[in-house]
Amino acid sequence: MGRVAIVTGGTRGIGEAISVGLSEAGYTVAAIYAGNDEAAKRFNNKTGIAVYKLNVSDFEACEAGARQIEADLGPVDILVNNAGITRDGTMHRMSYDQWNSVIQTNLASCFNMARVVIDGMRERNFGRIVNIGSVNGQAGQYGQVNYAAAKSGIHGFTKALAQEGAAKGITVNAIAPGYIDTDMVRAVPENVLEKIINGIPVGRLGQASEIARGVLFLVSDDGGFITGSTLSINGGQHMY
Repeated sequence: MGRVAIVTGGTRGIGEAISVGLSEAGYTVAAIYAGNDEAAKRFNNKTGIAVYKLNVSDFEACEAGARQIEADLGPVDILVNNAGITRDGTMHRMSYDQWNSVIQTNLASCFNMARVVIDGMRERNFGRIVNIGSVNGQAGQYGQVNYAAAKSGIHGFTKALAQEGAAKGITVNAIAPGYIDTDMVRAVPENVLEKIINGIPVGRLGQASEIARGVLFLVSDDGGFITGSTLSINGGQHMY
């Protein structure tokens, strides 16, 4: 049985590709999902990957969930913080709930999940944490002050935690995907999606598997000298 990896938001979209990629590479994967029981059941039946229903914005739930995963699968050496939601709207129309739900799910969850596995990683002198940011956290996006703030916060969180974990063999990195060919992106109106694609230098949407390959490298032994970095996988849409 390989090292145990937790992937939040791990049963659909980018998270599904990451979970499957890790499993195929020999890792033992726990895929966390928020509420879509039917999709999680389909994912489990198709892949055989263990699924856990968990509200990652609730710290106590994360503590209990991590302990259950460790009891079922073993010590957690890899954490991929991928869970995320959107509640778009311009600032003058945005409700507090739209703001807070995105901050809690997208950003606070990174603290919640890292906090409940970091002690074990430190004891074993090994850990890999990969946080999934966004091109919109780097460049900003109209109508997404909540989402952009949360994703931008992930990049700062990554750099700070990387400094804390380095001496204990724990690397912490981020991946900032551009627009990826998922159900969520494909739901964008066709005329808007066309404009998005026209703004991507390589001329296409990314594939979830391309994000998964980035994760696989960062969690591998080959990625052991990389920490505090953000890998932008966006087709050249935003460069800095």
